[in-house]
Amino acid sequence: MASRGVASYRTEVWSDWCPGCGDFGILAAMQKAFAELNLDPAQTVVVSGIGCSSKTPHFINVNGVHTIHGRGIAFATGIKLANPQLKVIVNGGDGDLLGIGVAHFVALGRRNLDVTVLIHNNQVYGLTKGQASPTLRRGEKVKSLPVPNLQDAVNPIALAIASGYTFVARAYSLWVDHLKEILKAAINHKGSAVIDVLQPCVTYNDIYTAEFYKDRLYKLEDDPSWDPIVRDPSEDEEKKAAAIKKAEEWGTRIPVGVFYVNPLKDTYEERLAQRNPSYSIDNPPALQPISREDGSPIVGPDEFRKLFKRFIVNVKKL
Repeated sequence: MASRGVASYRTEVWSDWCPGCGDFGILAAMQKAFAELNLDPAQTVVVSGIGCSSKTPHFINVNGVHTIHGRGIAFATGIKLANPQLKVIVNGGDGDLLGIGVAHFVALGRRNLDVTVLIHNNQVYGLTKGQASPTLRRGEKVKSLPVPNLQDAVNPIALAIASGYTFVARAYSLWVDHLKEILKAAINHKGSAVIDVLQPCVTYNDIYTAEFYKDRLYKLEDDPSWDPIVRDPSEDEEKKAAAIKKAEEWGTRIPVGVFYVNPLKDTYEERLAQRNPSYSIDNPPALQPISREDGSPIVGPDEFRKLFKRFIVNVKKL
């Protein structure tokens, strides 16, 4: 396959985010990662829900699906199961994925479907004028709130690990090359991967600014003793506990990097192929013909009866 440059993954659609928005860094990291992995645009799908972050598919020159609020992962699940050969990447905000979409977020981790999720985490609902998102901490008051936030925050790292994701990381949108490297590792990982991307919202979040992060962020990989990879099943619980404890750091020091990786767990696609003999990763549903050359369906009444014999109850004529 011919090598593709970063420019080949850019569209001509104007990026209308606010100047200084962290989404620009995430977009740049995605385009650079896709170029370095030399992803085939025809075999790559970027899926999103609703929100500022969900405009991302419009700006990347691969297959894009802009769906509805909170349902990006649900669409991505259907796409991946229909054709497991595709690289599927979900973009969503902290409100989109961890508010209305949190059930789908948990389900993806439980299944360990081979999909990568990018959480654009700015602690507010930016598109709808700065309300508190599920990741804003209790007692904090961003500029659009009349009173401090009343609810406790969701910790995306802890939730992802508890849900069963097998690649869990955090990055910072303004550290583009660092995010790019983590994204490449997430895409290459076999299983459900999530990256919690911290980003400033320059319009509505006057707490978690670029200056705030500049003084606090540190990279996990700079600690030679940090090892997030599970190499034996007996290590799994210990690695999870260490990752969750590390994810709870939030104050004068905030870690970014890879928190947990388990390459030993089988994927949902593999389990489904073992359970259902008619499902094949090498010949998935999306690539199978459904009609003969004359237009007649391949699966007629006789074939249907054979395939679903054990499910048919008291049918006199089919």
